[in-house]
Amino acid sequence: MATEALRAPATTPAKPPRRRGGGIRGNENIAGWLFVAPVIVILGLFLLLPILMALWVSLTDWNGQGSPFTGDVPFVGGDNYTRLFADDGLDRRDFMTSIRNNMYYVGIVVPVQTALALGLALVVNNRMLKGKGFFRSAFYFPSVTSSVAISVVFLFLFANSGAVNRLLGLLGINGPEWFADSRGVLHLLLGAVGVDTPPGALTSGGPFGLTWWDWLAGPSVAMVSIISLVIWTTSGTFMLMFLAALQNVPVALDEASTLDGATRWQRFRHVTLPLIKPTMFLVLTLGLIGSWQVFDQVYVMSQGDPAKTTLTPAYLSYRTAFRDFDYGSGAAISFVLFLIIILLTLLQRRVMADRDEPRRARWWRRRVPEGS
Repeated sequence: MATEALRAPATTPAKPPRRRGGGIRGNENIAGWLFVAPVIVILGLFLLLPILMALWVSLTDWNGQGSPFTGDVPFVGGDNYTRLFADDGLDRRDFMTSIRNNMYYVGIVVPVQTALALGLALVVNNRMLKGKGFFRSAFYFPSVTSSVAISVVFLFLFANSGAVNRLLGLLGINGPEWFADSRGVLHLLLGAVGVDTPPGALTSGGPFGLTWWDWLAGPSVAMVSIISLVIWTTSGTFMLMFLAALQNVPVALDEASTLDGATRWQRFRHVTLPLIKPTMFLVLTLGLIGSWQVFDQVYVMSQGDPAKTTLTPAYLSYRTAFRDFDYGSGAAISFVLFLIIILLTLLQRRVMADRDEPRRARWWRRRVPEGS
Protein backbone atom coordinates (compact mmCIF):
# COMPACT_ATOMS: atom_id res chain seq x y z
CA MET A 1 0.00 0.00 0.00
CA ALA A 2 2.82 2.34 0.89
CA THR A 3 4.78 1.50 -2.26
CA GLU A 4 1.72 2.15 -4.41
CA ALA A 5 1.32 5.48 -2.73
CA LEU A 6 4.96 6.31 -3.44
CA ARG A 7 4.65 5.25 -7.08
CA ALA A 8 1.55 7.35 -7.63
CA PRO A 9 2.31 10.38 -9.84
CA ALA A 10 2.42 13.67 -8.08
CA THR A 11 -0.52 15.86 -8.87
CA THR A 12 0.17 19.53 -9.63
CA PRO A 13 -1.85 21.99 -7.60
CA ALA A 14 -4.69 23.56 -9.48
CA LYS A 15 -4.12 27.17 -10.60
CA PRO A 16 -6.47 29.73 -9.11
CA PRO A 17 -9.00 31.02 -11.60
CA ARG A 18 -8.03 34.31 -13.23
CA ARG A 19 -10.14 37.23 -12.22
CA ARG A 20 -11.73 39.22 -14.94
CA GLY A 21 -11.20 42.95 -15.09
CA GLY A 22 -7.81 43.02 -13.37
CA GLY A 23 -9.14 42.60 -9.83
CA ILE A 24 -8.64 45.32 -7.26
CA ARG A 25 -5.79 46.98 -9.17
CA GLY A 26 -7.87 47.22 -12.30
CA ASN A 27 -10.69 48.88 -10.38
CA GLU A 28 -8.23 51.34 -8.86
CA ASN A 29 -6.93 52.28 -12.32
CA ILE A 30 -10.44 52.87 -13.60
CA ALA A 31 -11.32 54.95 -10.56
CA GLY A 32 -8.10 56.97 -10.92
CA TRP A 33 -8.83 57.81 -14.55
CA LEU A 34 -12.39 58.78 -13.62
CA PHE A 35 -11.09 61.18 -10.96
CA VAL A 36 -8.55 62.90 -13.25
CA ALA A 37 -10.78 62.92 -16.33
CA PRO A 38 -12.44 66.30 -15.51
CA VAL A 39 -9.05 67.97 -15.06
CA ILE A 40 -7.73 66.45 -18.29
CA VAL A 41 -10.80 67.65 -20.18
CA ILE A 42 -10.56 71.17 -18.72
CA LEU A 43 -6.82 71.45 -19.47
CA GLY A 44 -7.34 70.08 -22.95
CA LEU A 45 -10.15 72.51 -23.78
CA PHE A 46 -8.76 75.66 -22.18
CA LEU A 47 -4.96 75.11 -22.45
CA LEU A 48 -3.87 72.59 -25.06
CA LEU A 49 -6.54 73.39 -27.66
CA PRO A 50 -5.91 77.20 -27.58
CA ILE A 51 -2.18 76.57 -27.94
CA LEU A 52 -2.75 74.43 -31.02
CA MET A 53 -5.14 77.04 -32.43
CA ALA A 54 -2.59 79.80 -31.86
CA LEU A 55 0.06 77.68 -33.56
CA TRP A 56 -2.18 77.38 -36.61
CA VAL A 57 -2.80 81.15 -36.57
CA SER A 58 0.98 81.75 -36.58
CA LEU A 59 1.12 79.90 -39.90
CA THR A 60 -1.55 82.05 -41.54
CA ASP A 61 -2.09 85.67 -42.55
CA TRP A 62 -5.24 86.15 -40.47
CA ASN A 63 -6.31 89.77 -39.87
CA GLY A 64 -8.84 89.07 -37.12
CA GLN A 65 -11.94 89.08 -39.32
CA GLY A 66 -13.98 85.90 -39.46
CA SER A 67 -12.65 82.53 -38.41
CA PRO A 68 -8.96 81.67 -38.93
CA PHE A 69 -9.91 78.06 -39.71
CA THR A 70 -11.73 78.69 -42.98
CA GLY A 71 -10.31 78.32 -46.44
CA ASP A 72 -10.51 82.07 -47.03
CA VAL A 73 -7.55 82.75 -44.70
CA PRO A 74 -4.23 82.62 -46.60
CA PHE A 75 -1.78 79.96 -45.39
CA VAL A 76 1.75 81.40 -45.36
CA GLY A 77 3.63 78.59 -43.60
CA GLY A 78 6.80 79.80 -41.93
CA ASP A 79 6.84 83.27 -43.52
CA ASN A 80 5.81 84.91 -40.24
CA TYR A 81 8.82 83.34 -38.53
CA THR A 82 11.17 84.10 -41.42
CA ARG A 83 10.35 87.82 -41.28
CA LEU A 84 11.50 87.89 -37.66
CA PHE A 85 14.99 86.53 -38.36
CA ALA A 86 15.96 86.54 -42.06
CA ASP A 87 14.06 89.22 -43.97
CA ASP A 88 15.35 92.78 -43.80
CA GLY A 89 12.57 95.07 -42.72
CA LEU A 90 10.76 96.74 -39.88
CA ASP A 91 9.42 93.45 -38.48
CA ARG A 92 12.88 92.02 -37.85
CA ARG A 93 14.24 95.30 -36.53
CA ASP A 94 11.39 95.72 -34.05
CA PHE A 95 11.65 92.11 -32.91
CA MET A 96 15.42 92.25 -32.43
CA THR A 97 15.09 95.59 -30.64
CA SER A 98 12.62 93.98 -28.25
CA ILE A 99 14.98 91.03 -27.73
CA ARG A 100 17.85 93.41 -26.95
CA ASN A 101 15.74 95.38 -24.49
CA ASN A 102 14.53 92.23 -22.76
CA MET A 103 18.05 90.79 -22.54
CA TYR A 104 19.26 93.81 -20.58
CA TYR A 105 16.07 93.72 -18.53
CA VAL A 106 16.58 90.05 -17.59
CA GLY A 107 20.30 90.52 -17.01
CA ILE A 108 19.59 93.18 -14.37
CA VAL A 109 16.27 92.13 -12.84
CA VAL A 110 16.95 88.43 -12.19
CA PRO A 111 20.31 88.77 -10.34
CA VAL A 112 19.31 91.89 -8.38
CA GLN A 113 15.90 90.63 -7.28
CA THR A 114 17.38 87.25 -6.30
CA ALA A 115 20.18 88.84 -4.26
CA LEU A 116 17.78 91.32 -2.65
CA ALA A 117 15.25 88.60 -1.79
CA LEU A 118 17.96 86.42 -0.24
CA GLY A 119 19.31 89.36 1.74
CA LEU A 120 15.86 90.25 3.07
CA ALA A 121 15.24 86.62 3.99
CA LEU A 122 18.52 86.48 5.92
CA VAL A 123 17.58 89.65 7.80
CA VAL A 124 14.09 88.44 8.68
CA ASN A 125 15.39 84.98 9.62
CA ASN A 126 17.78 86.46 12.19
CA ARG A 127 16.84 85.11 15.61
CA MET A 128 17.89 88.35 17.29
CA LEU A 129 15.55 90.50 15.18
CA LYS A 130 12.50 91.91 16.94
CA GLY A 131 9.25 92.55 15.12
CA LYS A 132 9.72 89.83 12.50
CA GLY A 133 6.03 89.83 11.61
CA PHE A 134 6.07 93.53 10.80
CA PHE A 135 9.14 93.28 8.57
CA ARG A 136 7.79 90.22 6.75
CA SER A 137 4.54 92.03 6.01
CA ALA A 138 6.33 95.23 5.00
CA PHE A 139 8.70 93.45 2.61
CA TYR A 140 5.92 91.29 1.13
CA PHE A 141 3.30 94.05 0.78
CA PRO A 142 4.45 95.32 -2.68
CA SER A 143 4.09 91.81 -4.10
CA VAL A 144 0.37 91.59 -3.33
CA THR A 145 -0.45 95.08 -4.60
CA SER A 146 -1.82 95.49 -8.11
CA SER A 147 0.96 95.93 -10.63
CA VAL A 148 -1.15 98.45 -12.55
CA ALA A 149 -1.69 100.57 -9.42
CA ILE A 150 2.01 100.52 -8.53
CA SER A 151 2.92 101.38 -12.12
CA VAL A 152 0.72 104.47 -11.95
CA VAL A 153 2.35 105.47 -8.66
CA PHE A 154 5.81 105.10 -10.20
CA LEU A 155 4.71 107.30 -13.11
CA PHE A 156 4.22 110.11 -10.61
CA LEU A 157 7.44 109.30 -8.75
CA PHE A 158 9.54 109.41 -11.93
CA ALA A 159 7.78 112.40 -13.49
CA ASN A 160 9.83 115.46 -14.43
CA SER A 161 8.76 117.20 -11.21
CA GLY A 162 8.34 113.98 -9.25
CA ALA A 163 9.82 112.85 -5.96
CA VAL A 164 12.82 111.11 -7.56
CA ASN A 165 13.99 114.22 -9.43
CA ARG A 166 13.32 116.35 -6.35
CA LEU A 167 15.55 114.03 -4.30
CA LEU A 168 18.26 114.13 -6.95
CA GLY A 169 17.99 117.94 -7.00
CA LEU A 170 18.74 118.04 -3.25
CA LEU A 171 21.95 116.16 -4.06
CA GLY A 172 22.87 118.63 -6.81
CA ILE A 173 21.97 116.28 -9.68
CA ASN A 174 19.69 117.28 -12.53
CA GLY A 175 17.32 114.40 -12.96
CA PRO A 176 16.51 113.19 -16.48
CA GLU A 177 13.14 113.04 -18.17
CA TRP A 178 12.75 109.39 -17.27
CA PHE A 179 10.05 108.28 -19.69
CA ALA A 180 11.22 110.52 -22.54
CA ASP A 181 14.94 109.67 -22.45
CA SER A 182 15.85 106.93 -24.94
CA ARG A 183 19.61 107.05 -24.31
CA GLY A 184 21.23 103.83 -23.23
CA VAL A 185 22.94 103.68 -19.85
CA LEU A 186 26.13 102.25 -21.33
CA HIS A 187 26.21 105.04 -23.92
CA LEU A 188 25.82 107.57 -21.12
CA LEU A 189 28.69 106.01 -19.19
CA LEU A 190 30.89 106.08 -22.29
CA GLY A 191 29.93 109.69 -22.87
CA ALA A 192 30.97 110.51 -19.30
CA VAL A 193 34.50 109.32 -20.05
CA GLY A 194 34.72 111.21 -23.34
CA VAL A 195 33.41 108.68 -25.89
CA ASP A 196 30.65 110.74 -27.49
CA THR A 197 30.80 109.37 -31.04
CA PRO A 198 30.67 105.62 -31.67
CA PRO A 199 33.63 103.93 -33.42
CA GLY A 200 33.11 103.19 -37.08
CA ALA A 201 33.59 99.45 -36.53
CA LEU A 202 30.54 99.37 -34.26
CA THR A 203 28.24 101.29 -36.60
CA SER A 204 29.06 99.65 -39.93
CA GLY A 205 27.32 96.35 -39.29
CA GLY A 206 25.82 93.95 -36.80
CA PRO A 207 23.64 90.85 -36.42
CA PHE A 208 19.91 90.71 -37.15
CA GLY A 209 19.52 94.20 -38.56
CA LEU A 210 20.98 96.09 -35.58
CA THR A 211 24.47 97.58 -35.38
CA TRP A 212 26.88 96.55 -32.67
CA TRP A 213 26.52 100.04 -31.22
CA ASP A 214 22.78 99.46 -30.87
CA TRP A 215 23.33 96.08 -29.18
CA LEU A 216 25.78 97.65 -26.72
CA ALA A 217 23.52 100.56 -25.79
CA GLY A 218 22.41 99.03 -22.51
CA PRO A 219 18.99 99.62 -20.97
CA SER A 220 17.54 103.03 -21.63
CA VAL A 221 16.82 105.55 -18.92
CA ALA A 222 13.11 104.77 -19.28
CA MET A 223 13.79 101.04 -18.91
CA VAL A 224 15.75 101.68 -15.71
CA SER A 225 12.62 103.09 -14.06
CA ILE A 226 10.65 99.99 -15.06
CA ILE A 227 13.45 97.74 -13.80
CA SER A 228 13.44 99.49 -10.41
CA LEU A 229 9.67 99.01 -10.17
CA VAL A 230 9.82 95.30 -10.98
CA ILE A 231 12.66 94.60 -8.55
CA TRP A 232 10.78 96.35 -5.76
CA THR A 233 7.53 94.46 -6.39
CA THR A 234 8.89 90.93 -6.93
CA SER A 235 11.54 90.64 -4.23
CA GLY A 236 8.95 90.10 -1.49
CA THR A 237 7.56 86.93 -3.04
CA PHE A 238 10.99 85.40 -3.51
CA MET A 239 11.92 86.49 0.02
CA LEU A 240 9.21 84.19 1.40
CA MET A 241 10.58 81.28 -0.63
CA PHE A 242 14.09 81.86 0.68
CA LEU A 243 12.75 82.32 4.20
CA ALA A 244 11.00 78.95 4.10
CA ALA A 245 14.23 77.32 2.87
CA LEU A 246 16.35 79.01 5.54
CA GLN A 247 14.01 77.84 8.29
CA ASN A 248 14.53 74.26 7.10
CA VAL A 249 18.32 74.50 7.49
CA PRO A 250 19.27 72.44 10.59
CA VAL A 251 20.48 74.67 13.40
CA ALA A 252 22.90 71.93 14.47
CA LEU A 253 24.90 72.30 11.27
CA ASP A 254 25.28 76.04 11.77
CA GLU A 255 26.31 75.58 15.37
CA ALA A 256 28.79 72.84 14.48
CA SER A 257 30.43 75.03 11.84
CA THR A 258 30.64 77.85 14.38
CA LEU A 259 32.42 75.54 16.84
CA ASP A 260 34.82 74.55 14.07
CA GLY A 261 35.85 78.19 13.73
CA ALA A 262 33.99 79.06 10.51
CA THR A 263 33.26 82.73 9.96
CA ARG A 264 29.82 84.05 9.15
CA TRP A 265 30.64 84.23 5.42
CA GLN A 266 32.07 80.70 5.44
CA ARG A 267 28.94 79.36 7.16
CA PHE A 268 26.76 81.08 4.60
CA ARG A 269 28.80 79.89 1.62
CA HIS A 270 29.57 76.30 2.63
CA VAL A 271 26.55 75.43 4.80
CA THR A 272 23.55 77.62 3.97
CA LEU A 273 23.88 78.04 0.21
CA PRO A 274 24.26 74.30 -0.62
CA LEU A 275 21.20 73.48 1.48
CA ILE A 276 18.99 76.10 -0.19
CA LYS A 277 20.19 75.34 -3.71
CA PRO A 278 16.83 73.82 -4.83
CA THR A 279 15.07 77.01 -3.71
CA MET A 280 17.70 79.09 -5.49
CA PHE A 281 16.99 77.19 -8.71
CA LEU A 282 13.24 77.73 -8.24
CA VAL A 283 13.65 81.47 -7.66
CA LEU A 284 15.97 81.90 -10.64
CA THR A 285 13.66 79.90 -12.89
CA LEU A 286 10.54 81.82 -11.88
CA GLY A 287 12.42 85.10 -12.19
CA LEU A 288 13.70 84.18 -15.64
CA ILE A 289 10.25 83.19 -16.89
CA GLY A 290 8.55 86.25 -15.42
CA SER A 291 11.20 88.63 -16.75
CA TRP A 292 10.81 87.42 -20.32
CA GLN A 293 7.03 87.75 -20.01
CA VAL A 294 6.99 91.34 -18.74
CA PHE A 295 3.99 93.13 -20.17
CA ASP A 296 1.74 95.05 -17.76
CA GLN A 297 4.40 97.50 -16.53
CA VAL A 298 5.41 98.31 -20.11
CA TYR A 299 1.77 98.67 -21.16
CA VAL A 300 0.92 101.09 -18.35
CA MET A 301 4.15 103.11 -18.10
CA SER A 302 5.63 103.46 -21.59
CA GLN A 303 3.95 101.27 -24.25
CA GLY A 304 7.36 100.66 -25.82
CA ASP A 305 8.42 104.30 -25.99
CA PRO A 306 10.61 106.31 -26.12
CA ALA A 307 12.07 105.25 -29.48
CA LYS A 308 11.10 101.61 -28.78
CA THR A 309 13.70 101.33 -26.00
CA THR A 310 11.17 99.74 -23.62
CA LEU A 311 9.67 97.47 -26.25
CA THR A 312 9.57 93.81 -25.14
CA PRO A 313 8.59 90.66 -27.08
CA ALA A 314 5.42 90.18 -25.03
CA TYR A 315 4.24 93.74 -25.66
CA LEU A 316 5.32 93.56 -29.31
CA SER A 317 3.23 90.42 -29.75
CA TYR A 318 0.20 92.21 -28.29
CA ARG A 319 0.73 95.35 -30.37
CA THR A 320 1.25 93.42 -33.61
CA ALA A 321 -1.86 91.32 -33.12
CA PHE A 322 -4.38 93.65 -31.48
CA ARG A 323 -3.30 97.03 -32.87
CA ASP A 324 -1.82 96.23 -36.25
CA PHE A 325 -4.31 93.36 -36.77
CA ASP A 326 -1.52 91.04 -37.90
CA TYR A 327 -2.49 88.07 -35.76
CA GLY A 328 -0.22 85.65 -37.59
CA SER A 329 2.95 87.60 -36.82
CA GLY A 330 1.79 88.28 -33.27
CA ALA A 331 1.27 84.57 -32.64
CA ALA A 332 4.64 83.78 -34.20
CA ILE A 333 6.36 86.22 -31.83
CA SER A 334 4.69 84.56 -28.86
CA PHE A 335 5.86 81.09 -29.91
CA VAL A 336 9.42 82.31 -30.46
CA LEU A 337 9.30 83.83 -26.98
CA PHE A 338 8.04 80.49 -25.63
CA LEU A 339 10.99 78.66 -27.19
CA ILE A 340 13.44 81.22 -25.78
CA ILE A 341 12.07 80.68 -22.27
CA ILE A 342 12.22 76.88 -22.61
CA LEU A 343 15.80 76.88 -23.91
CA LEU A 344 17.05 79.29 -21.25
CA THR A 345 15.33 77.31 -18.50
CA LEU A 346 16.94 74.06 -19.70
CA LEU A 347 20.31 75.80 -19.91
CA GLN A 348 19.93 77.16 -16.40
CA ARG A 349 18.99 73.71 -15.11
CA ARG A 350 22.07 72.21 -16.71
CA VAL A 351 24.34 74.91 -15.31
CA MET A 352 22.96 74.54 -11.79
CA ALA A 353 22.92 70.73 -11.85
CA ASP A 354 24.61 69.08 -8.87
CA ARG A 355 27.82 67.50 -10.12
CA ASP A 356 28.91 66.00 -6.80
CA GLU A 357 27.15 62.68 -7.38
CA PRO A 358 28.87 61.87 -10.72
CA ARG A 359 32.23 62.71 -9.16
CA ARG A 360 31.65 60.30 -6.31
CA ALA A 361 30.50 57.64 -8.75
CA ARG A 362 33.67 58.01 -10.85
CA TRP A 363 35.81 57.88 -7.69
CA TRP A 364 34.01 54.69 -6.65
CA ARG A 365 34.62 53.07 -10.03
CA ARG A 366 38.33 53.84 -9.71
CA ARG A 367 38.62 52.48 -6.17
CA VAL A 368 36.67 49.24 -6.61
CA PRO A 369 39.32 47.43 -8.77
CA GLU A 370 42.00 48.35 -6.23
CA GLY A 371 40.19 46.71 -3.36
CA SER A 372 39.10 43.62 -5.34
